[in-house]
Amino acid sequence: MNAPDLGHTCMHLLCTAGEGSFVFNEKCYHIAKNDLVVIPFPNRARNLAAAPGMEVEWFAADNKFLQSLLPSNNYSIGGSVSLNQNPVIKLNDRQAAILLADFRRLRDRMEDRDLLFYRELMGSLCLTMMYDIFEPHAQRDPTSTHSDRTAYIVKQFLALLDTGICRTEREVCYFAERLNVSPKYLSATIKRVTGHSVSSFINRATVSILKKYLDDERLSLTQIADQMNFNTLSYFSRYCQKHLGQSPSDYRRSLQPSLI
Repeated sequence: MNAPDLGHTCMHLLCTAGEGSFVFNEKCYHIAKNDLVVIPFPNRARNLAAAPGMEVEWFAADNKFLQSLLPSNNYSIGGSVSLNQNPVIKLNDRQAAILLADFRRLRDRMEDRDLLFYRELMGSLCLTMMYDIFEPHAQRDPTSTHSDRTAYIVKQFLALLDTGICRTEREVCYFAERLNVSPKYLSATIKRVTGHSVSSFINRATVSILKKYLDDERLSLTQIADQMNFNTLSYFSRYCQKHLGQSPSDYRRSLQPSLI
């Protein structure tokens, strides 16, 4: 679970029999049959222990890839905060069976790397898996009430992202000013509560908006760069390369079906 080569992934581990335990964020968690563990960057887990007879099934994928699949105003951002505070979700028999089928479907298709739309196929299957996790997670945390300043800052930061402000504003200092705190305080608070940086949340929200613009063929790349407040087209292209893994032109071409 916390192997070094899985450190960049998001781990999804389902206990199918027996019981075990682990430490995460200085807290010990006990898991038993039908308990699901979801931990981004699982090398943060410590003191893993399994009782005799414990059995698990798991699926891990690159954390950035999984985050790129979800829209910024989705339950996923707030959900990641909750999972960082408690990564264990208890499933009923039906929910566990559905998730197990998701895991196995993903494994069955992992070898189809020669397919033209392999990345899109795996992304679709991963997204199905994540929505199947959202349902029991939302049932676990139906409401979220905040009283202390730290939780309030996180809640307001996520609310700002949800407005779509990242279309034009992507600097940490902008969000800190809007929340009446210093950039250092905002960065430290978000990292402590969520396990992720402020910039990662901002970029995730920006990518969601960026994809919607790129999907609209009526907009030229120059128009998109202008509307999203990128200073130059070259800077816009570099941003796409870094966060989409390809240039904006290549991304658009990848949306077009191959003609045979």
